[in-house]
Amino acid sequence: MNYPATGYHHITACAGAAQEDVDFFTGIVGQRLAKQTVLMDGRFPHYHLYYSNANIEPGSIMTTFPYSRIQGRRGSGQVQSITYTVAPGTLAFWQRHFGRHKVEHGPVQERFGQRFIRFHHPVGMAFEVMEDKSDKRAGWSTPEIGESEAVRGFYGTVLSVRDVTEQEKFLIEALGFRKTGVDGSYHRFEIGSGGANKTLILVHEPDRAPGSWSFGAGTVHHIALWVADDEAMAAQKAIYEELGYTDASEIKDRYYFHSMYVRSPGGILVECCCNVPGGFEKDEPADKLGTKLHLPPWFEHRRQEILATLEPIVAPETATARA
Repeated sequence: MNYPATGYHHITACAGAAQEDVDFFTGIVGQRLAKQTVLMDGRFPHYHLYYSNANIEPGSIMTTFPYSRIQGRRGSGQVQSITYTVAPGTLAFWQRHFGRHKVEHGPVQERFGQRFIRFHHPVGMAFEVMEDKSDKRAGWSTPEIGESEAVRGFYGTVLSVRDVTEQEKFLIEALGFRKTGVDGSYHRFEIGSGGANKTLILVHEPDRAPGSWSFGAGTVHHIALWVADDEAMAAQKAIYEELGYTDASEIKDRYYFHSMYVRSPGGILVECCCNVPGGFEKDEPADKLGTKLHLPPWFEHRRQEILATLEPIVAPETATARA
């Protein structure tokens, strides 16, 4: 069977305060701020912020909803950690960087033979920087993080599950992943050529209580896989329905891309999405990306109302598009 998904497109989490989030991803992680917009669902406006590598490549895009109204509950059935790739030999730099900024982080660890450091967002979400010699994507440099140390994009995610069997079946039969290794409680799955941006790891935690599924600060809301176009997304929906995963959503217009969601057996929400013509440059030129708030056309008439409810944020000039 030919499966539409080719790797990650983005990962979306619920942060706390908006400025704190901007400072973390642009200053600590060192990504560019690629887009400021708002959550397109629900009654209440919230920021939807997009961060990425230098070229805003699918598989480098971290997005957040600063959502401090409700606190999320971390647990099984959720993304446990999000892993970025960095160049071999740079973990000592990252240890110093985290220490200098008083970012909570652990020692150098190893999983499936690859070295990484786990660190935490101010609201508790876990991230990792992992050495990967094969990832040649261009990172975004900052005054503190040079091009040689910068994060390149995602290696993948670690998902916590109480039972591996049904989630494994979903990954293989519904999405086209293949199982490529077991390291203690960790089960590795890869898609396509595998490696950076094409790896998903399940960690078996049978005694961990389930985490919350709703929006809530401190939790990862969903992972998004990249497919070619709407036709490929329809083919993916047909695979879900053929296998009995009939709660897949309709295809939704997210203005910069189209999306479809399904709740996987282990509890993790999985999105498939495809770019639309223009992408992030539909409403601002390349040299202005991330510099100001943009609303989709159907919210534009509410601009003043929305601005009045959002916490003002300031993005460093070094985090937005360069001429």
